[in-house]
Amino acid sequence: MLKLVAAVAAALLLITTAAAAGATSFLTSLAGQGSRPSSAAASDIPADYLALYQQAAPSCPGLDWSVLAAIGKIESDHGRSRLPGVHRGANYAGARGPMQFLSTTFAEVTAKHHFPEGGSRPPSPYNPHDAVYAAAAYLCDSGARGGRDLRGAIFTYNRASWYVSKVLRQAERYRTGGTSRRVKEAAPAAQRAVNYAEGKLGTPYVWGGDGPAAGDRGFDCSGLTKAAYAAADVTLPRTAEQQYRAGPRLAAGKQLRPGDLVFYGLQGRIHHVGLYIGQGRMIHAPGRNYHIKISPYRYGGDDYAGATRPI
Repeated sequence: MLKLVAAVAAALLLITTAAAAGATSFLTSLAGQGSRPSSAAASDIPADYLALYQQAAPSCPGLDWSVLAAIGKIESDHGRSRLPGVHRGANYAGARGPMQFLSTTFAEVTAKHHFPEGGSRPPSPYNPHDAVYAAAAYLCDSGARGGRDLRGAIFTYNRASWYVSKVLRQAERYRTGGTSRRVKEAAPAAQRAVNYAEGKLGTPYVWGGDGPAAGDRGFDCSGLTKAAYAAADVTLPRTAEQQYRAGPRLAAGKQLRPGDLVFYGLQGRIHHVGLYIGQGRMIHAPGRNYHIKISPYRYGGDDYAGATRPI
């Protein structure tokens, strides 16, 4: 009987240790930044929210964007929920906005941290930009910096063990597979161009702008694509029309690859260009009063002219 008890105890210890090791391994993986969205993330998270999560996470060294995305999913379905408090007012507990902040907590975070341009002035818990950056800052202050105590940071966000587990499970689904389909499909130089453009998400649109490296505050559409390919040691002409003419153009119906340039306008009057990143999306500088963002490359009423493949 004693041998049986000992055997059972040993088996339970082994199972517990394995589970703890698995949890530790996952938490350790989340301590690094730059994980790629899984197909589940790409299909579930609106492009503007995905960009926000990826932009805000690096403001807390060691915090992966998937944790912010998981919290955004649970709290408001990435701003799509129509429940009280998401877009106006407050819920039964007094929480507000897409990341569900108490007014006092949001005020404390925004008084301590300065967020980049793109939100409201003063910051608002209902503004997705402000809410996501505030969530990153709050997690960071609560232990997420450097991955020191991610569980504790999430527990501080919502003091329930079930909540911590739910966030971590959702984060894992959003980053399953590690490398997104667009990375696997892209040629190395094209991927460098995509990586450069991703790093400029949230940068302001500036007409004629070639970016901070050229002394400009931001980019226009062709300035962004030119700079992105310059980062891959590929020289493009300056304007969208010139880039379209430079080609090589893709035949109509040919499948796009990450790094392809997509153009809009009429022959001889191309007015816009974006950088295709896969899954029907592009990174582009849309126009005045906007910031560089991810959008569908085809949309209702567009004047899509075709694509080129510089690589």
